Amino acid sequence: MMPLRKPASVKGTLLALLLPASIVLMGLAWLVQGLLLDRMSREFVESRLKDEVAFLEHQIRQSGGRIDTLQTGDYFQEVFHHAFAIHSPSQTVISPQSWHPLLAPLLQSDRQGTLRVRDANVPSAPSDILAYRRSFFVNDTPMVVIVSEDMGALQNSQAELHAWTAIVSILLILLLVGVIWVVITLSMRPVVSLQAALNKLQGGEISRINVQAPEEFRPLVQQLNQLLDSLDQRLERSREAVANLSHSVKTPIAAVRQILEDTSRPLDNRLRHEMGSRLGDIDKQLEAEMRRSRFAGPQLGKSTYPVKQARDLLWMLGRLYPEKSFELSTELTDEHRWPIEEHDLNEILGNLLDNAGKWSSRCVELSLKEDRKQMQIVVSDDGPGVAEDAIGKLGKRGLRLDEQTPGHGLGLAIVYDIVQRYEGQADFSRSISNGLKVQIAIRPPA
Repeated sequence: MMPLRKPASVKGTLLALLLPASIVLMGLAWLVQGLLLDRMSREFVESRLKDEVAFLEHQIRQSGGRIDTLQTGDYFQEVFHHAFAIHSPSQTVISPQSWHPLLAPLLQSDRQGTLRVRDANVPSAPSDILAYRRSFFVNDTPMVVIVSEDMGALQNSQAELHAWTAIVSILLILLLVGVIWVVITLSMRPVVSLQAALNKLQGGEISRINVQAPEEFRPLVQQLNQLLDSLDQRLERSREAVANLSHSVKTPIAAVRQILEDTSRPLDNRLRHEMGSRLGDIDKQLEAEMRRSRFAGPQLGKSTYPVKQARDLLWMLGRLYPEKSFELSTELTDEHRWPIEEHDLNEILGNLLDNAGKWSSRCVELSLKEDRKQMQIVVSDDGPGVAEDAIGKLGKRGLRLDEQTPGHGLGLAIVYDIVQRYEGQADFSRSISNGLKVQIAIRPPA
């Protein structure tokens, strides 16, 4: 059995994710900065060494290869701050003299271009140098020029700069932690306001949540308010059902009770028939209210396959009314879903099709459509239809069963009630064949 873990707070989760990520990114940036700094400094030194070798070559060519006439010593060291070596068959000049053990072997080498000497153990000389070697001829005299740089001093400067970068990075991380904390605190203010509103709602101070939430929280607030509306509607429907049931059952029960308590009259067949009729009215009213109590209305996460349900109902009604034809017209696929609770859609289609099957002459047509604005259910039959003055009364809530057009009362009233719960519309009219046409339109949730 896994141990139950306390859900982490949003603030703690964000800090746990953002802080390590920022530290890793800052560390990577610091490492990349060090690599780039080392590469850029090396390329810069190489470029300087090439320029200085070219300068020395130019001076040597102008002197005709006479090294002793060059003013290289003080000038070259003071201006360029680099060690150099010039070699000809007759003379070798290395400055400063302490670099002689380092540069002399390079003069004897055949390699050209950039050279690197590491871990040299020479007194009064650096252990790590970068040199550039170039050989050329002046008046058929071979010449070799080397200019070198102390990389140890440069690396010390780089290390100092890298250390300061690390210090600044740590300060930036600390600043980033503070900024993240402030931003999360400010971002969580709507949640705190929502929590306060929920506490007020629980205490009965408010009936709806009216928090000015940001865009990300608006669907949550909207769904909570819709849930509250749904609960209120269910409570109101329950009260109405109990009141209607109480009102409808009182009279039949009183009549049956009066018959049973009247001992002066014998219980003949007429009284038995009257009692059965009264009890039948009670049974019908109970059945109607029980069916209404099972209607779910709009439910989050509830959907159904309208085409599949329609085909199943048409197949069943085709067996119930074998002499009549039931036709389906739709462009929807079998996998298409509607955001309607399955039992509710089954009640809508079942009552409409059963009512049309009872009163049709030969054919019942069912049409299922959907566009961006609404979902449509259209059922039409070729029966006798309903009188014009009675069409407007079909399906109206609060109208008693015995006051409605015979045969079209309870089923259409149930359909009308379900459609109203989905904030849809139910229109009754004459079909092309003068039968009854019922058109249901329900807007999908936003």
